[in-house]
Amino acid sequence: MRVVVDIFGRQSLSISGDHEEAANHSKSILFPRRFWTGTARRHQILSHALRAFFHVDLSPSIYVDSASQGNFTLAALKHAARLAAYFAATIFIGALLAPPLFWAGQWLTAGGLFPFLANSDFERFFHRAVLFAAVALLWPLLRLSDVRSMDDLGLAPNSLWRRDLFAGFLLSGIPLLCCGALFIAFHIYSLRQVIAWTAFGKIVAASIAVPSIEEIFFRGVVLGLLLKTGYQYMSILTTSAIFSVVHFLKAPEHTSTIVTWTSGLNSIAHSFSQFADPVMLGSAFVTLFVLGLILADARVLTRSLWLPIGLHAGWIFAAGAFNRVAHEGILDLPWLGPNLLVGIVPLGIAGLTWLIMRNWLKHVGLGKL
Repeated sequence: MRVVVDIFGRQSLSISGDHEEAANHSKSILFPRRFWTGTARRHQILSHALRAFFHVDLSPSIYVDSASQGNFTLAALKHAARLAAYFAATIFIGALLAPPLFWAGQWLTAGGLFPFLANSDFERFFHRAVLFAAVALLWPLLRLSDVRSMDDLGLAPNSLWRRDLFAGFLLSGIPLLCCGALFIAFHIYSLRQVIAWTAFGKIVAASIAVPSIEEIFFRGVVLGLLLKTGYQYMSILTTSAIFSVVHFLKAPEHTSTIVTWTSGLNSIAHSFSQFADPVMLGSAFVTLFVLGLILADARVLTRSLWLPIGLHAGWIFAAGAFNRVAHEGILDLPWLGPNLLVGIVPLGIAGLTWLIMRNWLKHVGLGKL
């Protein structure tokens, strides 16, 4: 009897052991399937989560960028509109101030004061009136444009200002004087018999005053305000165009033989007469435009006005000094003009100066625009 019980006990134990082993075997088979199925499911969930995350996160950034770009464009248009209004108001106010200034000059001359004004044409008073209006309206323009320091105009202190000033003077003056020497050698210009050495004092004074004033205004204020729009190359081109237009616009002398309150407006209308001459347009206007590009390029590369002032001073001094010691024998527009700064040949010399300036700036580590 005990033997039978032992046999049945062993059989039941073996059967239960077999079931347990089978269960463990089935578990061992199902585990990898569940593992890989769960892993795939988790990857799918993670993938959807990432897609949802990036969809939610990036879409608002696109709208923010579009809004920022719209605000940036609006700010650029505001700066450009202020500058356009400034020039329009300057010319209009200057036209209104010119007749009273002319009458005041004639009254002073009649009283024995400032006799040199007796031979001054009305157009000279018109130009001075426009300059006075430009200076008077400059402060409101800067205030409206939120300019409080040099940094707001894209300018920075330059500890090497003496180097830049002297280098600019040499880089522009030497090529121009070498060009003048070639003109004399080929009998295009001839030396004067009598040289007015006292006139060199005026040339030196002009070489100091004119570049300082014009560079502060054109490359400092005008270009600085346009650079606030964020369009660097367009700002350089626009400033150069304004620079050339301001120098190119000039009414013929004796435009207003009888000065009235509307004579200034008449001078504005006649100031565009030179644009009808294609030869002057190609020889003078284009040269002035390229000179403006060079000066603006120097200002942006150095973030300073010292190099443009030096370049400008070198051109004025070289052209003025050469005209005092030589006079033109052949006036062949558009190739050559009445001085070394007008004509296609001087335009090529200006291009050479630009290349030299660029290479020099690369040499000193400032050659990237």
